[in-house]
Amino acid sequence: MILELKIKNFLSFKEEATFSFEATKDKSFEDYQVVEVAPNARILRLALVYGANASGKSNLINAFEFIRFFWLNNPDNKDKSTEVVPFLLDQTTPNEPSEFSLIFYIGRTKYMYSLKLDKKTVLSENLSMYQGTRPSLIFTRKLHNGVSEITFNSKRIKISQTAKDEITIRCLTNMSVLAAYNQVNVAFPEMENVIKWIKTQYYVPYNESNTVGLIKYVEEIITKDNPSKDLILNFLQQADFNITNVNTGIIENDKTETEFEHRIINKEGKEEFFRLLKKNQSKGTLRTFGLAGAICKTIEANAFLAIDEIESSLHSLLVEFIIEYFFKRKGQSQLLLTTHYDGLLEEDDLFRKDSIWFTYKNKNGSTELYSLADFRGINRIASLQKAYKYGKFGAVPNIL
Repeated sequence: MILELKIKNFLSFKEEATFSFEATKDKSFEDYQVVEVAPNARILRLALVYGANASGKSNLINAFEFIRFFWLNNPDNKDKSTEVVPFLLDQTTPNEPSEFSLIFYIGRTKYMYSLKLDKKTVLSENLSMYQGTRPSLIFTRKLHNGVSEITFNSKRIKISQTAKDEITIRCLTNMSVLAAYNQVNVAFPEMENVIKWIKTQYYVPYNESNTVGLIKYVEEIITKDNPSKDLILNFLQQADFNITNVNTGIIENDKTETEFEHRIINKEGKEEFFRLLKKNQSKGTLRTFGLAGAICKTIEANAFLAIDEIESSLHSLLVEFIIEYFFKRKGQSQLLLTTHYDGLLEEDDLFRKDSIWFTYKNKNGSTELYSLADFRGINRIASLQKAYKYGKFGAVPNIL
């Protein structure tokens, strides 16, 4: 599970910003919204981020996505860009490094990863794990005379000099040590656990651009008659009560085709069923189809998933249904959602105060990130929705 992310000089985040899933002392909805992964380590399962357009909500998700991309990216030469994008609305920051720090748990073990890089080169990279309250280094990497120097903790990591040398050789100055390690025929638990977590429990964010890929994933579930099919049908029936079944099969040239069965009542008052192809479904139905698969997969794998603009093409009641369904499935799965749907702020029987965050666009174009829990007197506010609309928390557009 993810505990905290710090970002500096990345996209709209000019100054250091901290996002956290750490739960406050508030005991609301403990059973299904908070996971105690270790003594004194209480982590939220869900966070909502509000903000005006272009305030930085999507850039927070982009930060999580960039870290995952960088961990696994294998550039074929050292001249390729790291693809990091610094804050560009300034004279100096485009030439300064971007910085990231991620704290996460795998099981009950705490890890901390830090990265400092510019468009061409990694300046430093570190991975530590915690034994009790003290961090124990796994590897550290720094740039010296244009060459990456990688040091493994010899007290913890049992690795031959040959393997160290091979990792160092493969680790170009524009790639991660984790990506280089992943190319070498060597294994030690401290690194293997992190690599496995990245690949199986740290998901690529869900947005409009990858809906097609998720639909293909859901079609595979249906083809295999996975038990998750019932969940997907449940989601679809919430989006369109006429849908009674979904069937996927192979037609010509190994092409997959999906049919949605619709139930209607004809003019004689009798039931009739019609099968319509995927291309004849509404945008909202198809997005729900893909979203159902993504959330199913996230719950089953106890994974982390970010979803940009959860309400896009969905009715507000469906958004609430999806969130409620997620909460009912206990575990260590996590969702990070950005949204404009302020109706969720009225659901005080559904959300904790520390799960709500805001992004605000400063006059210099940079993003400020803060939590509802930072405000005093929240419990005395009768309507969080109205308070938000009237600018009590910032993070709303200035309409002249």
